[in-house]
Amino acid sequence: MNPDRNQTDTRYGEFETVIRKTDFYIDGEWVAPAVPHDLPVINPADEQAFAVISLGSKADVDRAVAAARAAFEPWAATPLAERIALIKKLLAIYNRRAPEMAKTISLEMGAPIDFALSEQAGAGTWHIEGFLEALKNFAFEHEANGDLILREPIGVCALITPWNWPMNQVTLKVVPAVAVGCTVVLKPSEIAPMSSILFAEMMDEAGFPKGVFNLVNGDGAGVGEVLSSHPDIDMVSFTGSTRAGRSIIRNAAETIKRVTLELGGKSPNVIFADADLPAAIKRSITHVMENAGQSCNAPTRMLVERKVYNKVVELALEAAKTVTVGDPAQGGTHIGPLVSELQFNKVRDLIEAGIKEGARLVVGGPGRPSGFSCGYFAQPTIFADVNNDMRIAREEIFGPVLSIIPFDTEDDAVRIANDTPYGLAAYLSTGDEKKASRVARKLRAGMVHVNGQSLGKGNPFGGYKQSGSGREGGHFGIEDFLELKTVSGGYTKSHPVYPAISANFSSRYGIGGV
Repeated sequence: MNPDRNQTDTRYGEFETVIRKTDFYIDGEWVAPAVPHDLPVINPADEQAFAVISLGSKADVDRAVAAARAAFEPWAATPLAERIALIKKLLAIYNRRAPEMAKTISLEMGAPIDFALSEQAGAGTWHIEGFLEALKNFAFEHEANGDLILREPIGVCALITPWNWPMNQVTLKVVPAVAVGCTVVLKPSEIAPMSSILFAEMMDEAGFPKGVFNLVNGDGAGVGEVLSSHPDIDMVSFTGSTRAGRSIIRNAAETIKRVTLELGGKSPNVIFADADLPAAIKRSITHVMENAGQSCNAPTRMLVERKVYNKVVELALEAAKTVTVGDPAQGGTHIGPLVSELQFNKVRDLIEAGIKEGARLVVGGPGRPSGFSCGYFAQPTIFADVNNDMRIAREEIFGPVLSIIPFDTEDDAVRIANDTPYGLAAYLSTGDEKKASRVARKLRAGMVHVNGQSLGKGNPFGGYKQSGSGREGGHFGIEDFLELKTVSGGYTKSHPVYPAISANFSSRYGIGGV
């Protein structure tokens, strides 16, 4: 990044700590906001501003949307091979600048530097590679019952991303959208915008045409609501809270634009007595606590078969003792701070609510860990003897907090697991393959992980119920940015008109071999 002014942050070597990045990336250029509205970006580890951005307004959004609209038709007509070549160039730039991206993410949202490099920045690489693989065999047109079925880019897309996994979400949205021929306006979280500004620099360096990718910083009221209700936006892809998702849907309703949502979660983690308990508990605690608990798919409700309940609580306590909290600028496997004062207060209040409602505090509690007088650091916290009606079992805490709930039978486990307004992910551990298959099919969640198995590259990420709509990643993420068109009237491969129609479409939209 090239700040207007900088100082040296000794915690990160030569990384600039006072950065002024108030311009927006619109129509291939960095432009000043229509009305300056400076906002400090806070380092959650020391509660100090390390950067300044500007919040955008309707005028900025209108300018960005107009640029994207003007760029849409020529970009959609660009051959697929050329679009893929640019994405490959982006991938090379992204990988080269990954250490810079990791430092940026660490500063803006508190991820420890090693985790920021391997997982946070690494997620971007993983998803870009996954989309490139999916595009190799993606069918943009095919014949069905004598008709020609076409998949065409939906148009201008508003992409609104969160602060907790910034590059994970940015790449999951930007890459498939531009790959299929859409143009985009990205609004990252104003809490953690610096990584997206760096990503915009990478898009520019890769050489994407003017107007294909645009970035406007801002808050929900000033930019998010304008984008989601804008008449020249064809689609909104949003990742964030369920509350904000409802607002997006309402704003988009007037123009009936497509909306895809990846929202909250309160994922159940079903532990049966026949599981490898030490392994299951260790990976569960790791997953709950990593990223300071700020992951929508974290397995924060641990449902345990009663016959091994006490043993599991003891194992969870021992595993939690190995989780340390530390300076995100330092290498290691510790966890860092929560992202903001607002998030810190929310987590503290919910921990206090769990205590008041009668849950047994096994470890942790409200307030900072010992040795921390500033920074939004939270204690790794475990509650036992929780029932599913408690707030800590029903509300998404988004902090390093686990609730342990006993169950008696398989049916009981499924009932408790599904008793939530969310349905993003579910986890289960058992040594019985038939039971695993049976229970997995009963869990109302978009993703079920058995015995710690992660999703394969390019497989769909998303959930049921109030966890959202649509899917991200690979083939399924590509589908979200396409419209289906049926061309009927004898256009078959045996009809002399069909090859001309197909060739014309292939030329216009670049369909063919990668």
